[in-house]
Amino acid sequence: MDCQCIDRARLEKMWSIRVYFDKYQGMGQRSKNASVTDSDIRLLRVFQAVVRQQGFAAAQSELGLSPATISNHIAHLEARLGVRLCSRGRKGFALTPEGARLHEASLNLLRSVENFSTIVSSVRGELTGSIHFGTVDALYTNSDLDMSAALAEFSMRAPHVVLHIDISSPHDLRQRLLDGRYQLILTPIDERHSSIASRRLFDEEQSLYCGRGHPLFDLPDRALSKALCQKQRYAARAYSKEWRGPAQFAPETSAITSHMESLALLILSGTHIGHLPSHYATQWVDAGQMRCLMPRAMSYVDTFRLAHLLSERNRAVVILRDCVAKHCRCA
Repeated sequence: MDCQCIDRARLEKMWSIRVYFDKYQGMGQRSKNASVTDSDIRLLRVFQAVVRQQGFAAAQSELGLSPATISNHIAHLEARLGVRLCSRGRKGFALTPEGARLHEASLNLLRSVENFSTIVSSVRGELTGSIHFGTVDALYTNSDLDMSAALAEFSMRAPHVVLHIDISSPHDLRQRLLDGRYQLILTPIDERHSSIASRRLFDEEQSLYCGRGHPLFDLPDRALSKALCQKQRYAARAYSKEWRGPAQFAPETSAITSHMESLALLILSGTHIGHLPSHYATQWVDAGQMRCLMPRAMSYVDTFRLAHLLSERNRAVVILRDCVAKHCRCA
């Protein structure tokens, strides 16, 4: 196996959790033979499920365990580590600062275990294991990419690989690719990084909309202007720190969201204006529920890229990448 497949940051994070186990094993005394055991891995998987579901009772369906058994597992893990991981009670579930740090470290450890198993299978000529693919929302209406066909082809070519698909913001997708939680992402963020290989797939038009009931909805086109639009309440995307929107348009943000569906709801309320992918907003425009405002002057383009780490050696990831690119009409 190519040693470069495991980057330095991932090794450091894996080592950090090893130190926790070493430090707190056996009544707080450091053991020269301490190591992360199979039992520790199982406990960490329970911990991750509890964090995902935000509680013991909520995690029982995913784990197939009773809340009492889950509680015992978490107590065992806390005793093993020597730190309290979470608070639970009438105020609800919450991670402690130590729990939050170990949550991040264990995510990387468990993903590294999965990646190793998948790479071993690949070396043997088998396509098994699992891969994690991250993308943004509101892609299903984009005619430039037939994601359903891409996933169908991947399932046919790699029937024994478990595919995890997550939807997140572009910023989180990129960060989770770098720390190993995703192996492939599809994102509109156009930022170069020395550890990432990316391929341009398509451009997506973003247009400005208001909903029925908004003061701009029934105004004639000749009455609209950038200055007038800029005075309206604007719903922005949480990840748009370096926004590349229309020139000379700097609205004051009055609502922030990370997903297109919630952004569409704000626009449909008639209280805010905001940018949406043109293909996504068409359904409401055709139904008379939204209006596109000054499309020539107020629209801009996001470039979508398919990205993975340069060190990626997983054959299943390469197959998924090729399937998505193949079914992109602009690639």
